[in-house]
Amino acid sequence: MSAILQRIDGKPRASINFELDGASCTALEGDTLLTAILTQTDHLRRAEPSGSPRAGFCMMGACQDCWVLLADGQRLRACTTFVAAGMRVRSGLPT
Repeated sequence: MSAILQRIDGKPRASINFELDGASCTALEGDTLLTAILTQTDHLRRAEPSGSPRAGFCMMGACQDCWVLLADGQRLRACTTFVAAGMRVRSGLPT
């Protein structure tokens, strides 16, 4: 599975380690969770009931398509939440 987003050269930023579905990942300071996730994989979650891949929709916090869970059960929007060091993120939501 390849990343849907590719980074281009820009201003140097510090690396941040986080966990996505049990896998260690690296993001850059200032990345939203959605950016951090989509630089690692080609989708955020699978749609119900079709199972088709979803990668977010509006990218500005209005559509409800990018909800993720933190390891502690906190639910948040990946497109409007900045990644933080040590975050443990689970893609998709329990049914």
